[in-house]
Amino acid sequence: MESGDYDVETKREKLKSVLSHLLADPILADVPKNPTLSDVVTLVSLEKGSAMRLSVVKLDGSSLDVAVMNSATLKDLKLLIKKKVNETEQANMGHRHISWKHVWSNFCLSCNNEKLLDDNALLQDVGIRNNSQVTFMPYVMKKGRGRHSKRKKHRLFRSLHKTSS
Repeated sequence: MESGDYDVETKREKLKSVLSHLLADPILADVPKNPTLSDVVTLVSLEKGSAMRLSVVKLDGSSLDVAVMNSATLKDLKLLIKKKVNETEQANMGHRHISWKHVWSNFCLSCNNEKLLDDNALLQDVGIRNNSQVTFMPYVMKKGRGRHSKRKKHRLFRSLHKTSS
């Protein structure tokens, strides 16, 4: 190992040590264990008032707190929820796969009993403000004008064919 590499590695270890010491401070309790630059920017923005803190109530009644920029869309919120839930699941139960495609095709988010269905909508435009509560709500997406998918048609016709024989 060259002396330049040693210096970089020493600085990296010292930075990790200082960071872990800082993150142990109760004032910084809302900073994630391994914060990304995006996490830090959002938390600083929260302090400046250009971001908002939301409480997301899951179907089991438990909730998780998230911080999003004031300019965030519903899609941004969904991605953040996915990230937070995956991190929590990983920390508590090890690797556990959640099918988010299944989640979003059977549930939607709501605020003040209003279903939030447009992923491109700005959160502030749909009435979400700092300290709002967002909940999961059962919702089944419709696939084009009430038609059955090819797979469902195939199963339907196969079952009809079997019963007529």
